Amino acid sequence: MRHLLIASALLAALAGCSNGEKTARYLIDPPASGERLPNRLGTAELRDVSLPEYASAGEVSWQGGDGAVRSNTRQLWADQPQRAFTLTLARAISDMSGATVIAEPWPLAEPPRRTVEVRVEKALAQSDGSFRLSGRYYVADSAAGGANHARSFDISVPMGVQGDKAGPATIARAQSQAIAQLARQIATLSGAGNSLRTSQAAPGRIDDIFSQPLPPLDGS
Repeated sequence: MRHLLIASALLAALAGCSNGEKTARYLIDPPASGERLPNRLGTAELRDVSLPEYASAGEVSWQGGDGAVRSNTRQLWADQPQRAFTLTLARAISDMSGATVIAEPWPLAEPPRRTVEVRVEKALAQSDGSFRLSGRYYVADSAAGGANHARSFDISVPMGVQGDKAGPATIARAQSQAIAQLARQIATLSGAGNSLRTSQAAPGRIDDIFSQPLPPLDGS
């Protein structure tokens, strides 16, 4: 009888763990701002966004009052965070500026004029009640005389409650708003940092060289 009770308890526990309805998944979905900005990027490939380990995990994380970063295995992002962040950022930049910004790999036959790289240092619902998104972004222009940018961003979105008291929906909404602000900053090439000119055009690709017509043979 005792073994039967233990087996029943284990089965009940397993059933509870496999219950998908107890696992919540949250989207990264910046609101449409309706703002229209000048197109300063043209065509640009956005490299996969580099995220801290806690932000690239599948669980929604936050900072407690003791400074520790915690998460819950039943509160997950709906998509792989790096993929969602990269695709969402590319779409937001394109929507507000009219630029053609596409996450890598570049799918079009005509190569992009620029590449954009974002390295996130912090993406966290903090114990002070704000969601903070900070790091650096880089815009490279391979054409001779093109402008290259290395700039920083430090975005804070108030959540109204401390990180350990904010629900995952609040955190997801604040992160989405932070990504929208980052998109605007990249679209306008703003933020502290430096710009420099490309001294000479990048060499042609090897497939471009072989695609050119051969010169005629002597005497032909």
